[in-house]
Formats: sequence, C-alpha cells, structure tokens
Amino acid sequence: MQQPIYHSRDIRAWEQRWFAQGNSAYGLMQQVAWTLSQRLISILRQTSPSAAQQQHKPKIAICCGSGNNAGDGYLTAVYLTQAGFEVEIYAAQRGTSLSLQQAYLAAKAAQLKIITGFDFQQEYDVYIDALFGIGLNRDLDQSWQQIIHRINQRSGLKIAIDIPSGLDANTGQALACAIKADYSFSVLGLKAGLYTGQAQEYTGQVELLALIPPDPALKARAYLSPQQIYLPQRQAFAHKGNYGHVLIVGGHANMGGAVMMAAEAASATGAGKVTVVCHAKHHSAILSRAPNLMLADIDHITAAEIEAFIQRADAVSFGMGLGRDAWAGQHFQNWFKALSQSTLDVVYDADALWFLAKQPLSLHANHYATPHVGEAATLLNTTIAAIESDRIFAIQQLQQKYAGQWVLKGSGSLILEQQLWICSAGNAGMGTGGMGDVLAGMIAGLKAQFHTQIALHQIVSLHAMAGDVLAQHGMRGLQAQDMKHAIYQLVNVK
Repeated sequence: MQQPIYHSRDIRAWEQRWFAQGNSAYGLMQQVAWTLSQRLISILRQTSPSAAQQQHKPKIAICCGSGNNAGDGYLTAVYLTQAGFEVEIYAAQRGTSLSLQQAYLAAKAAQLKIITGFDFQQEYDVYIDALFGIGLNRDLDQSWQQIIHRINQRSGLKIAIDIPSGLDANTGQALACAIKADYSFSVLGLKAGLYTGQAQEYTGQVELLALIPPDPALKARAYLSPQQIYLPQRQAFAHKGNYGHVLIVGGHANMGGAVMMAAEAASATGAGKVTVVCHAKHHSAILSRAPNLMLADIDHITAAEIEAFIQRADAVSFGMGLGRDAWAGQHFQNWFKALSQSTLDVVYDADALWFLAKQPLSLHANHYATPHVGEAATLLNTTIAAIESDRIFAIQQLQQKYAGQWVLKGSGSLILEQQLWICSAGNAGMGTGGMGDVLAGMIAGLKAQFHTQIALHQIVSLHAMAGDVLAQHGMRGLQAQDMKHAIYQLVNVK
C-alpha cells in the first residue's frame, strides 16, 4: 500500500471539512492526546523497565505553545496524569480558540501544575513538544530559539506532537533551529517535512496518528518509496544475454574511479554484461578490480561505433568522471546526440548534467537525471540555498524544464516519475564520494534487466537500503566502493 504524504495546508483543509460535517474540534484534540498518551506509555515501558521495577514512573514535562498544538499537549498531560505519571506543564501565553481553552480548563480541572514560561524547575525523563505544530512558516525569533535550545540540551526523551517545533512541515528545513525529537507523532497524515531536507536530524522515529478517514478532496503531495522490493526470480535456462547489457560512459584521464564504481554496481545488480567506455588510461586498473567487465577506449570510437554500441545495449549510464574541459565537451556532444535519438533507458549523472545545463534540451520519458543539490542549482541557474529551501519545488522545476525522470539526491532523496516519491531509507554515512556513481550504475543495471518492471523510486530505495546495510557497524568511514556487496545482498532477498 502506498503511504501518502501531504502538504500542511491540505491537512488543515481536511480538518476543516471534518469539522464542517459536525465533528468536534475539541473531540479531535482529545483523540490526538489519548492516542499519543497510550503510545507514549508503551514506549516508556519499553525504555524504562527499571523505573517500573522500582515502582515509580518517569517525570514528564509538557511544553505548550499558544496554538492548538498546545491543546494536544494539555490533554496529553491529563491522560498521562490519569495513568499515574508525574506531569508538569510549561506554557506560553495561550491563543483564543475555543478548543484550546477547553483543553486548558481540562488540565486545570485535573489539578495539573502549569508553569508560565520554560525555565525548567527540575530534570525530567521526558519532554513533550507541543509548541508549534505544522503552522510555523517563518524563522523563530531569538527568544523561541533559546527555548528550543534549552529543551534540546536536556537529557530526557524528546517527543514531538505532529512535527518537531521549528521544522518546516513542508520543506524539512529548520527555521533557524528545531526540537531534536526521538519520536515524532504526525497527526492525521504524514508531511513531507518529516522526511526530506534536514528532517532526519530532528524527527527521530516517525509514527502516524491516523484518526479520521480521508475524504475525496484530500490529495497526496507525494508517496513514501517502499522498502520491500522483490525482484523476479531468474529462470534456470536463462543466460547472460537475458539480463541486459549496460554501457557505462565517462572516465576522464584524471577521473577513473567513478566509472569503476558505477560499473561494479551495475554488475552487482545482476546485469548480464557491462561495458565501460572511458579513457584507456584506466583500463588496466578496471580489469584488475573486475575482470568480468568489458572495455572500450572512448577516444577511439567513431560516431558509427557509438551507434553500434547503443544498439547492442539495454541501458546506459553517462557522465560519471567525464570532466568539464574541451575533451569532455566533445565527448558529451558525440554521445548525447546519439543517446537523445535512442529509446534506451539512459541515466545522466555528474558531468553530463553540467553540460546539459549549458544547453538545456528535453529528455525522453525513460531518461533519468540524478543531480545532487549543487548540480540541481546549476541546472536551474539558481543557488544551493534556493534548492534546499524547497526541494520539492526544485525537482518539479527540473522536470518542467528538462522533462524526463528525476532524482534529487540527498537526505530524503526525492524521485519524480509520473508522481513524486520520497525515499526514507539511507543514512549520513552515505555522504561520501562515489555514492552517486553507484546509484547511476544501479539504475542502469536494474533498468537493463527489468525496464518498466522496476520503477526509478524502487531503485533509489534499494541504493539507500544498501547504504543502511553498510552502516550497521557504523556510518563514519563508509566507502562507496563497498556498496557492491550490500547491493548483491539486497537484490537476492526473496
């Protein structure tokens, strides 16, 4: 089942339609708080077994802002107190909504201690963030930044109601700073800001509190890319010709590693044959690493031979380590002209994207472009900061300008095919040279074998999951050249 991702304005409109049908805003607030409190009780039982054995329960501070997110906090405090926990509320000046006032009165009726401001009077085991919710769309002022830093400095478990305060619900960018939560409980629907941009630094484990049924007017902005991907079993009588021929084209005289890693990744996916077309200087090194690969000298291939290579291939990955000098420019022109006229699955990566930005042309529907944010900024003639400020808008602009299918790499990679996907796998250890080359090789390798039977977002997820396999013993020092082993493992999962 596809897991939908929504824009915050669509969530708010959905809420309003629900209330217009006669449903209670305060009733929904109670549902949020009750469901959250029950989930939190379960988490605390798992994380604090010693506390239960000693017959005392964790101390909980609930931090309430001035909007309806604070109402969720007040009522969560009520339910946790009823469950026997020691709860204290720290609160800003309240807003004026009726449901918020009802929640506050419920907390007063439960004789909860409500402290104005956020000068914590003791250490707590748990800090619940009910400051802002999804409505924040501006940078926090200095006083709120200080409050958030104060909460983050505390050693207790951090729980965010809906989205960590300070994190933009739609872009995943910290609005100067944000709560670093261990758990984020997204109310009603998941938001893009929980998964892309800077989100992984702040959200912790994300869980959905799905409390009301979707209605026909609710439209998803994107979908989470699945992490259960199973490839068809191989037939016993098949041979290498049944599993695709991949061309890896790039490899300037000064940059041979990129094509090596891309080619090895393509092989690790199960591609039947892989040919590397690069500067002859790298041939000996490539054969010493992977004697199963075939080679061709990029400097001694005519236009007719390029056509012949393309006709024999099933997928091409183009641009890794190509360079950006006159030599590279000439090879880009030679290959791009032929590739743009073919019906092959083609991946454009690295320096091929740099040249594409210099002469914007439309890509075919089965052409895949895989920029990181710097390359995306070049392609759109803008800044890295502009790309990062709204990654979803950026990838939509890329497809609008160049057509084709797109991957905007980075934490919470975005994939735009017929619809938008967000990859929630992967880790910070993958921020190292060569990971993009591996992805380009994987796309070509899997498309050569399966074409339309495997989607681009599935390949991106497999790449991210392979990185997670490598990171099981630590993220620091993770090497792209080792990805082939994890890829081999994942493509053989039954």
